[in-house]
Amino acid sequence: MNKREFLEELKKKLSGLSQNDVKEHLDFYGEMIDDMIEEGLTEQAAILKIGTVEEVVSQIISDTPLTKIVKERVTTKRKIKVLEIVLLVLGSPLWLSLLIAGFTVAFSLYISLWAVVISLWAVFASFIGAALGSLICGVGFILGGNNITGVFVIGCGIALAGLSILMFFLCKLATKGTAFLTKRAIFGIKNCFIKKEEA
Repeated sequence: MNKREFLEELKKKLSGLSQNDVKEHLDFYGEMIDDMIEEGLTEQAAILKIGTVEEVVSQIISDTPLTKIVKERVTTKRKIKVLEIVLLVLGSPLWLSLLIAGFTVAFSLYISLWAVVISLWAVFASFIGAALGSLICGVGFILGGNNITGVFVIGCGIALAGLSILMFFLCKLATKGTAFLTKRAIFGIKNCFIKKEEA
């Protein structure tokens, strides 16, 4: 793939962005290729160093704020006809309620997912608190002359400390996973707005 083909493919994949943004990205990557060629690379080697068009598009989509993409796609490029306005108003009880319900369900699921993560961290904190409390109580029992109970309670505290270590890694994994899902969901929404309609 040469520079012209790379830039043409990039332009097609970024068609959902504003023309100014597309031109800015095309100029940036065109200059980057030119700079690499001046440093002694061939066009093909420079393009390979940059990455595939899909990788570049993914990076651009990730870096572009969702509000900017939505605003560009939702902003109408033509005048809305009176009939369209009337149909929008008359249909609003149906489409608006469905839109609100869909948004509410999606938002509730998202909040529930984070609530599970927060609950896991709360369990982790309770394990640590119980482990510390058991160790302190066990030492108290031993100092009070009740050795068997003290050793048992200290053993329970050590077991809880071990569970808290396992729980920490589970909580960390759940937090990273939920953050990753959030990032992928935002990327997917952006990608829906960027996708070029097939001709």
